Amino acid sequence: MEDLAKIDRVLDELLVSVGGLVLRLASPQVSRTIEERQALARSVKQFSACARRSTDPRVQQINDDLVETLRPRLRLVASR
Repeated sequence: MEDLAKIDRVLDELLVSVGGLVLRLASPQVSRTIEERQALARSVKQFSACARRSTDPRVQQINDDLVETLRPRLRLVASR
């Protein structure tokens, strides 16, 4: 049982590392083209699938941040 807990901790550390990389790619300065945004969306979905079973709060926070990056940015337009 102790081995499973150790594996779980190692997997969480890997998810935190990979999630950090994907968050950097989510920057508008990095992912500019449609193809890059589509690749980012696939990466976020794959990360979310892996993070779903994690109980580590860091992994869950990164997952929430990544999902937020996929939401379209709305602009407020004032009309006269």
